[in-house]
Amino acid sequence: MTQLALVIDLNVCVGCHACVTSCKQWNTSGSAGPLLDDRPYATDPSGTFFNRVQTFEVGDFPKTQTVHFPKSCLHCEDPPCVPVCPTGASYKRKEDGIVLVDYDKCIGCKYCAWACPYGVREFDEHRKVMTKCTLCVDRIYDASLPETERKPSCVLACPAGARIFGDVHDPESEASQAISLNAGYTLMPECGTKPANHYLPRRNTKLTIRADQLLRSDNPLKTDLPENPPASTEDFTT
Repeated sequence: MTQLALVIDLNVCVGCHACVTSCKQWNTSGSAGPLLDDRPYATDPSGTFFNRVQTFEVGDFPKTQTVHFPKSCLHCEDPPCVPVCPTGASYKRKEDGIVLVDYDKCIGCKYCAWACPYGVREFDEHRKVMTKCTLCVDRIYDASLPETERKPSCVLACPAGARIFGDVHDPESEASQAISLNAGYTLMPECGTKPANHYLPRRNTKLTIRADQLLRSDNPLKTDLPENPPASTEDFTT
């Protein structure tokens, strides 16, 4: 059975929030919208976002790292949000595994939000319905778009290429290959929900810097630069 999902590379994500803004723009003007904001400039702003990026530090000083962790609906293979819905508004599609909400059936009881262990359900205070990531279902099947653009808006917007979209049940897909080759994992597997979205872990990366790259003439803090810096090819690895 096909299971469409996202694979997010935490080693590549730079926390720019391009995925967040593009998701907001596409969905607020599409079939899932509008995604309204309340008090966006107040001390307690709130709003509806299908995708959020959480940033935190790991490790002990001086060996610390900043991790940018995007999170949205994981389109679980056994979604706990579906059986608790009293009206059948929350459902999982058989043809592609995407979990969706039928707004015409949703009564805003929030049972699905309480059942979701990942906190990715978003209640729309204006429409009084529960909303969530749809994997841009209105886009990925749009025959009027070039095939290269039939992807979730967050995937297309990511400048670092940290997001991969595809069928994680197809061993030959780019998404499955990325999971297999980079030890991809799911979020909180102990919950038994079998998330379809996967994450690729942070990895040790060798960065090679040449000696001449350490001297930058455009650095305003450097006042003692030689006029002709040595063109050394000695490598510095961090």
